[in-house]
Amino acid sequence: MKLVKNIQSTAKKVLQEEAEAIQKIIDKIDSDFESCVNHLLNSRGRFVITGIGKSAIIAQKIVATLNSTGTPALFMHAADAIHGDLGMIQDGDTVMCISKSGDTPEIKVLVPLIKRTGVKLIAMVSNPQSYLGKNADFILHALAEREADLLNLAPTTSTTVALALGDALAVCLLECRGFSSTDFAKYHPGGALGKKLYLKVSDIYPNHELPIVQYNTSIKDAIVEISSKRLGATAVVNADGTLAGIITDGDVRRMLNKYEVLTGLEAKDIMTANPKTIEPDAYATEALQVMQEKNITSLVVLENQKPIGFVHLHDLLKEGLV
Repeated sequence: MKLVKNIQSTAKKVLQEEAEAIQKIIDKIDSDFESCVNHLLNSRGRFVITGIGKSAIIAQKIVATLNSTGTPALFMHAADAIHGDLGMIQDGDTVMCISKSGDTPEIKVLVPLIKRTGVKLIAMVSNPQSYLGKNADFILHALAEREADLLNLAPTTSTTVALALGDALAVCLLECRGFSSTDFAKYHPGGALGKKLYLKVSDIYPNHELPIVQYNTSIKDAIVEISSKRLGATAVVNADGTLAGIITDGDVRRMLNKYEVLTGLEAKDIMTANPKTIEPDAYATEALQVMQEKNITSLVVLENQKPIGFVHLHDLLKEGLV
């Protein structure tokens, strides 16, 4: 096995070359790019993206990004297109073909077939004067002067540039459509990401029994309530059921240090008044933010000034929000 003498310098050189390549295509964002975005915004059809080799892999990633941000997109492998998959293209669709050279034999076979369907063709290509570029309705100039490997052969810089340009296209479409975090949540319901966008306190607190005592409840009974409900705290309420305070395990420990005799002590004597609370309609991420800012592990869920539940840090950990 041949050893690379300067592994770190090689890695840095690759990253530097790819970063510089992305920097260069910033100046290639022109009126044609803007016209392409406007066309896609006004199109009633689907956005079909195709490519071959490594470009096909980049095409699949761009399709995934578009679908998750409000632009319906389909992937069509260039090789499969000429063997039947071309039938997926419908009237009103737009096809984008990704190719570094724009002159490969597969592209020269595919482009006329796409044009024959009557749809608009976008070329994401390094050479606008290529066969693909000259036959396209819109050009996204993915300039890649050389690849990052010593032989200038392996698709590295060119695929990075195409990927970045695809991200730019997707984000422009996203912003033009006014795509919101609520919209994003519709397409990402699973996992921690989705939960951060849609999970509410009301989805969590009913999983626990509500620990609650009256303001004049004895300390013994308050401790029993804390222990039985297993949340490390209990809400303390006034005679009318409104929240008076909270007793936590920490309050109990401080009580033991403060008082020699516990006889006669009531919940109101050791509770923390005006505890941090949250409404049931608040997002779980809001609850997490309050806990982190105040360095606490639980919040009383409050509705009409009355406690209806607790949300605990462990709940948020379980949901994968932390």
